[in-house]
Amino acid sequence: MLRVVGGAELPPVVEGATQPFVGVTTDGIPIAGLSELRDAGAPTASAAEAATSFLNCLSVSLRGSGQLPLDAAEWRMWINAFLTFPEYGLLLQELSHDEREAALNVIRTSISSIGFERVREVMRLNGVLGELTGGYSDTLTEFCYRFTVFGDPSPEEPWGWQLQGHHLALNCVFVAGQAVLTPMFLGVELGGEELFAEHQRRARELMNSLTSNQRDRALLHGSMLTAELPPQLAGIVDGRHRAGAGRDNLVLPYEGLAGASLTPGQRELLAALTDPYLDTLPEEPRAHRRRQVLRHLDATRLAWIGPWAEGTPFYYRVHSPVLLVEYDNHAGIFLDNDEPEPFHVHTIVRTPNGGDYGKDLLRRHYAHEHATE
Repeated sequence: MLRVVGGAELPPVVEGATQPFVGVTTDGIPIAGLSELRDAGAPTASAAEAATSFLNCLSVSLRGSGQLPLDAAEWRMWINAFLTFPEYGLLLQELSHDEREAALNVIRTSISSIGFERVREVMRLNGVLGELTGGYSDTLTEFCYRFTVFGDPSPEEPWGWQLQGHHLALNCVFVAGQAVLTPMFLGVELGGEELFAEHQRRARELMNSLTSNQRDRALLHGSMLTAELPPQLAGIVDGRHRAGAGRDNLVLPYEGLAGASLTPGQRELLAALTDPYLDTLPEEPRAHRRRQVLRHLDATRLAWIGPWAEGTPFYYRVHSPVLLVEYDNHAGIFLDNDEPEPFHVHTIVRTPNGGDYGKDLLRRHYAHEHATE
């Protein structure tokens, strides 16, 4: 059976975008000195070339809609559900085949091959969901996603792009040889066990490695059933995740089991759990990002909700000064499961302490440029 749940309260996207950007923090005050201006081997030149080709293939009117200033407020106005604010960017399904392929090539050139295939599979499965439900052509199609270029594509100067739509929000900014791909939201309402198999498997492996005492510290709630969770963790839209759309300035204290209390083997499993959330980055930026994560592994916390046996739904969060990832299973929106199931997956990646949208790097870049003038 199929259903659509209406009347659910959607995230405060517009309200959040109008607030001065702080970033995700544990107490409202960003930790300074976590990022550094250094060339991490991002594909800045090839991505800029692809973006320039995309913009050049557009008509004047389309280009006016598809390109916004780097500091436009719209960059923070993404959502993984239905739009509740004025549309911006170019809808891929309304572009010609060549225009759409040029847009997809910007994404392909900017991220890893495994990341691109995962993004495209999210899009394809969205179309499959539309075919299964027999409607919703305004949302459930393969190319019902909006693409926007922010700033002027350049091998040297900062710029970026955004792809957003149902179960998908990918923000990419290039700054000083680095690529930042957060905030990132990837999910599906069907096929999640296959597409996010590594996200699930590595999490279960880590939980199975823990002692009972360690599990007690990691476990926030032992059940995923709606009736057995606090109301704030049982909503139909956000479910258990905290750092979704409209939550750029989220204050989220650390919870759960600290990396410092793990054995060396468990620490390796914790680090490995973050890998599927970093593999959308190209090879060199991914290695740079993983080194950042490893430097803060002692301060990293694992928080868990629900069981962890294979085939069961669960939620987990890995939270450190430089990385926040969330995995959550959800109840049905278009399908009729009243409780969370493993096939409906939401994943979120954030760079805490001002790193989302490359904001901290941009601040450092412009400060450095002014200092050398």
